[in-house]
Amino acid sequence: MQQDAIAERRNNVAPIPFEADAPFLKIVGELPRELNGTLYRNGPNPQFDSPGAHWFVGDGMLHAFHLENGRAGYRNRWIRTPKWLAEHEAGRALFGGFGRKLPDAPQNLSDGGVANTNIIFHAGKLLALEELHPPTEIEPGTLATRGYHNYQGRIAGSFTAHPKIDPVTGELVFFGYNAAGPLTSALSYGAIDASGKATRFERFEAPYASMVHDFIVTENHVLFPILPITGSMDRAMKGKPPYAWEPEKGAYVGVMRRNGSGKDIVWFRAETCYVFHVMNAWEDGDRIVADVMQFEEAPLFTHPDGTPTNPNKSFARHCRWTFDLSGNTDSFQQTYLDDLTGEFPRIDDRRAGLKSRHGWYACANPKLPMFGALSGIVHVDGNGKRLGHYLLPAGDTTSEPVFVERSKDAAEGDGWLLAVVWRARENRSDLAVFNAGDVEAGPVALVQLGHRVPDGFHGNWVGTQ
Repeated sequence: MQQDAIAERRNNVAPIPFEADAPFLKIVGELPRELNGTLYRNGPNPQFDSPGAHWFVGDGMLHAFHLENGRAGYRNRWIRTPKWLAEHEAGRALFGGFGRKLPDAPQNLSDGGVANTNIIFHAGKLLALEELHPPTEIEPGTLATRGYHNYQGRIAGSFTAHPKIDPVTGELVFFGYNAAGPLTSALSYGAIDASGKATRFERFEAPYASMVHDFIVTENHVLFPILPITGSMDRAMKGKPPYAWEPEKGAYVGVMRRNGSGKDIVWFRAETCYVFHVMNAWEDGDRIVADVMQFEEAPLFTHPDGTPTNPNKSFARHCRWTFDLSGNTDSFQQTYLDDLTGEFPRIDDRRAGLKSRHGWYACANPKLPMFGALSGIVHVDGNGKRLGHYLLPAGDTTSEPVFVERSKDAAEGDGWLLAVVWRARENRSDLAVFNAGDVEAGPVALVQLGHRVPDGFHGNWVGTQ
């Protein structure tokens, strides 16, 4: 009963009000000596309270855990977007949700970007990402903000927080929704080569305006899920939810060849659902197989009239989508692989877009709301069968587990998982390091912080260059 009370009384969503440097952290256990680099994590950490602002739109804060020769240090910094700088100067919030200016904000403000969702390293640049603005370049050591990076002006507008890096060619493939302006149905699609040069950029129309958080990339195809968290400018202008759950709109997934164009997209249909995150996808003859974390109804958003979605259906489960490209059907199959609820799936990124034999995700306590209750880590094989399952002490929660290979030529899945864990009783965080092939054994090392890292979204490991 006491454990339940701790879980109910406290959570890890609220922001922390400071930036800090901790060059030498206490380590419990022994850090693997092969781990030399930095785990960067990104998430919302609003500088000021803003009335009615959604959790998704808080200012980005980076948390960097640097590991080297068995030692560990930490640094955190707000990402100094134009929005953050304007509000810092004003000493108060100027924007509400999804870029909306507050009524008393100066009229000449036009940028509500937060760069709070993901951080990747590509072509020598560390880039903080969200969904509605170009990437924000970050200095890797100091975490100083260098500003927007638009690839010599060859891309424009929104840019996904989930681009995919082809492990064979080094090409970065990306898309953007709201590509024709806020709450519009247009998508963009493009690619950046391994040297950092934009090689293509185009726009096309989707069936309706949707919040498209993630997409699917295989060796030869790109898939765009259009699922019914819908965007509506009319609602936004009337003070209603700009994004809302409208299941009657149906579920679409557009399939396009990577060397094709928007006019060649074939749209498939399926049972209404929502997906924030894709684990991996690959080609199998005339089929495309994609493993996703699928919700029956979207969490964190209401219906257009403000009524909540069904909490009993707002849990994600590991699900396999199968597309038949032979032309016999325009529907795709959805098959749940497990009843366990969870989110934030990851793989060994050296198998991105290719058939993979290992995956991991943060699993949830089904008795608690989906987010804020991620209390363990699951290891699965290429068919979704559980290979390992680790649960944290009651009340503690985990972030997305990030895989780091033991060496560049190590076998798939041979390495470690890094996850930031909130310790509820102590109200602080650890960086937990697991043997990726034996998560059930628990962490081999804990890097202990004196404060907490608030619940965030995504992160990546960048090895020492």
